[in-house]
Amino acid sequence: MAIDWLAQAQALRTELVARRRDLHRHPELAFEEQRTASLVAAELSALGLEVQTGIGRTGVVGVLEGAREGMTVLVRCDMDALPIAEANTTDYASQVPNKMHACGHDGHVAIGLGVAKLLAARRNQIAGRIKFVFQPAEEIAAGAKAMIADGVLEAPVPQVALGLHLWNNLPVGTVSLTEGAAMASANDFSVTVRGKGGHGALPNETHDPIFAAVQIISALQSVISRNVGGLETAVLSVCNIHGGDANNVIPSEVKFGGTFRTYQPDVNDLVTRRLHEIAEGVAAALGCTAQVQVQLLAPALINDSEVNARLRAAFKRLAPHLTYVDDARTMASEDMACFLERVRGTYFFVGSADYKRGLNFPHHHPRFDFDEEALLIGTGLLAAAVAEYVLPSAQE
Repeated sequence: MAIDWLAQAQALRTELVARRRDLHRHPELAFEEQRTASLVAAELSALGLEVQTGIGRTGVVGVLEGAREGMTVLVRCDMDALPIAEANTTDYASQVPNKMHACGHDGHVAIGLGVAKLLAARRNQIAGRIKFVFQPAEEIAAGAKAMIADGVLEAPVPQVALGLHLWNNLPVGTVSLTEGAAMASANDFSVTVRGKGGHGALPNETHDPIFAAVQIISALQSVISRNVGGLETAVLSVCNIHGGDANNVIPSEVKFGGTFRTYQPDVNDLVTRRLHEIAEGVAAALGCTAQVQVQLLAPALINDSEVNARLRAAFKRLAPHLTYVDDARTMASEDMACFLERVRGTYFFVGSADYKRGLNFPHHHPRFDFDEEALLIGTGLLAAAVAEYVLPSAQE
């Protein structure tokens, strides 16, 4: 008989909401997740999982061993918050100044622990094992790499990797399993423009790096409109600029930086090349030099079509009343992509917005919050996704 994972998640409602709200009150930034990691480790240990801490600095891994041999499924949940001052006035608002769970990671931790509880109760039916990975530092795209460097994809080696994101771009009750590229790669770039400073009244005696930087920034907008094909996708944004200290002094140096996002490696290479060519060429034409640095933080997140199809069928059997969409792509990035580069799997979105209640502010906004019904949906769906691979009865 098929298991009603949504009903089982509903039975955990009080626990899931309370845990999410506790985490929301106590946000911790990237690689600072000591309290969160301790809570997670204690919960997993209480469930009888084999627990390791300090993986990727503050990450936690819990392995649930089944009664029989089978495959290893990795379940990933991120834990970190953002350096944002919360503007909400709920009784569970952040108690830490200038730190806030403004992306739903508090919900992800609650969901992950809920799934661990549901599956631990069926340990004797599991064929294989489940590797619960609670990851730090997703918001700076550093936690997945740190955990991989510490061997999280070894002993045991996972054959499938699964994860989810509560998503305020979709209403609660909506689920997206996007085919192929679901989230973009993330690249940081910085440009240092050097010239010859001097008196603001005598610009003819200088090589003005501010003027050069402005021309470079303007020219960079042509990369998307004139170099990237119309059927391809890329975003390039300059997000900061710094130079000069006085109103009558032209400085010798200006720095600016930003991000660019793409889905395809060849487009990523194109944007990188044009960034160098434009910055260096425009600077030289204006008597300056430009030094460009580009850092790939996370690759594009690519969902496996076979895993997607299997989960879509399982979800529709479990919850035909939900709304399913196949294409909720975003130019935002996720370092879950680092796991999916190495292990086939899927990262799906669970709608969490409630427009009538005003729970529809975007991710990374000081008033971000979500409909907690999404906790129950996410827990049920993620449990069903894992069960597809480790519980033979799940296919009945």
